[in-house]
Amino acid sequence: MDFNVKKLASDAGVFFSRAMQFTEEKLGQAEKTELDAHFENLLARADYTKNWTEKILRQTEVLLQPNPSARVEEFLYEKLDRKVPSRVTNGELLAQYMTEAASDFGPGTPYGKTLIKVGETQRRLGAAERDFIHSASLNFLTPLRNFLEGDWRTISKERRILQNRRLDLDACKARLKKAKAAEAKAACEGDAEHELRLTQTEFDRQAEVTRLLLEGISSTHVNHLRCLHEFVESQTNYYAQCYQYMLELQKQLGSSKGEIFSGTFVGNAESTSPPAAATSPPAVGAATLPAVPTIPVVPTIVGVPNTVAEGVLNPNEVKPPASGTRKARVLYDYEAADSTELALLADEMITVYSLPGMDPDWLIGERGNQKGKVPVTYLELLS
Repeated sequence: MDFNVKKLASDAGVFFSRAMQFTEEKLGQAEKTELDAHFENLLARADYTKNWTEKILRQTEVLLQPNPSARVEEFLYEKLDRKVPSRVTNGELLAQYMTEAASDFGPGTPYGKTLIKVGETQRRLGAAERDFIHSASLNFLTPLRNFLEGDWRTISKERRILQNRRLDLDACKARLKKAKAAEAKAACEGDAEHELRLTQTEFDRQAEVTRLLLEGISSTHVNHLRCLHEFVESQTNYYAQCYQYMLELQKQLGSSKGEIFSGTFVGNAESTSPPAAATSPPAVGAATLPAVPTIPVVPTIVGVPNTVAEGVLNPNEVKPPASGTRKARVLYDYEAADSTELALLADEMITVYSLPGMDPDWLIGERGNQKGKVPVTYLELLS
């Protein structure tokens, strides 16, 4: 192999000179060219931008993928420039288990039906999570990663070059100072002054290049701010979807809860009692009332028409019982389906009570002069 001995010796000399200058500066034995205050502020701003960007990037990755093994796998695929294989989310996996369980327990049974409903909601939640992860990775993580792997590497490279230029400049200053001290070596002094002018020019040029790159950090902040807004918007949409899916599931389970428990009671009664046809409607209604044990049932209420037992309620004709009313806190907003129901607002307090023959999943609610049916699942009953 052919080596350029002169270049190798020259590079070794430069490296040795820089090392000596750096060491003497650390020991306080040599002067150091200081950068102006604005430049130092730019350097400090660039450093904490890099440090905090790294921390935010890593913690966002943990948020999107809590499994460290999965994160390592994704990192390796990324470094190998290969597509990351599609991974089933936890919600989708839970949905799969619930659906398979419902198949074994019987899709027509109350438990099987509920497993299917909940499993479908979990599948939708898993799909929403997948979309959120993809959006956050594309619109938030990728720009942060591009800064660290692109702009910051360029800034670091130019800062190292600037550091070398400064060491060369200070070394030339030191040599010139020594040459001036030697009265008989005027020629050496001239060479040192010429070298100092060249080194000063290179240092000034590199300082300007580095300054422009550091000032570009402001544009980086603006870009990351836009990406942060997009991340928040994606997260908001994701949680809004989850809330909507769970609200729909809660309504489905609330509307079918009475049917499930009523069907279970009748099914159990068939094995130990006469056929269901022999059971009078009042007996079945009385049997289902314990589904809401926290609300006492009033046997007779003056002023309540017989149509209540048939499922038809006129709120204006309902009178609260003398005893048995309770306070309840509303958990979620509820929009009344018709004039017999009472619309609810989350966190408000209302008075509730039960009527003979009512669906156990419903109560009568009162708010001032307003009155109507309210779903039990939307309430927190207070003592």
